[in-house]
Amino acid sequence: MLRQQADHGDDRPSRSLADYVAPAQTALADHIGAFAVTAGLGADELAGRFETDLDDYQAIMVKALADRLAEGFAEWLHQRARREWYESGPAMSGEDLIAERYRGIRPAFGYPACPDHTRKATLFELLDAPSAGIDLTEHFAMTPAASVSGLYFAHPAARYFNVGRLGRDQVEEYAARCGMDRREAETWLRPNLAYEPT
Repeated sequence: MLRQQADHGDDRPSRSLADYVAPAQTALADHIGAFAVTAGLGADELAGRFETDLDDYQAIMVKALADRLAEGFAEWLHQRARREWYESGPAMSGEDLIAERYRGIRPAFGYPACPDHTRKATLFELLDAPSAGIDLTEHFAMTPAASVSGLYFAHPAARYFNVGRLGRDQVEEYAARCGMDRREAETWLRPNLAYEPT
C-alpha cells in the first residue's frame, strides 16, 4: 500500500492502509476482508433495450438504480462481515449506519487511500470475481458498470484518508513491490505524482 508523504505540520501520522493490519507476530486480532459485488447482471441489457427504443430516461434510471443496488449490497455485506467477525451488541440504528459510526472501513482500489486501479486484478483473481459475472477492462474499470469491489478493514483506528502527492522514491519502491516498471506505475498514479515523470 502507498503512504501519505505530506508534512501535516503537526503530530498527525502519514497514513497507509497497511497501518490497519497488525503484524502476524502480535496478539492483536485483526480482520481484513475482500469483496466484489454487482447489481449489473441484466441491468446493462435492460438499459440497452431502453436505449434502442430511444427512451434515454428509462435507460438512465435503470443504470442509476443498479449503481445504488450495488453500493447497498456492498454496505450490507460490510455490515454482515462486521457482525460475524468482531462487532457485538445490539444492531446499530439506521441513523448510526448512515453516519458510519461503526468500526472499520471499506476502501476501494482507485479511491484516495489506494489510488492504483491495477490492484483490482489481484483482488479479482483472489475472489474469482469473473465467476460472479464481474470482469475488468484493460483499464481496470469493472464490468458490469454497476459493480463495487474493495477491502474491509476492521482495525479500530481505520479511517478514510487521501494519500495525496507521492514522491519518486515511494513510486519506485511501490513499483518494485508490485512487480511493475516504474514508468507503468507512474502512468497509473499520474494524478498523485508530486513530480514530472521522465
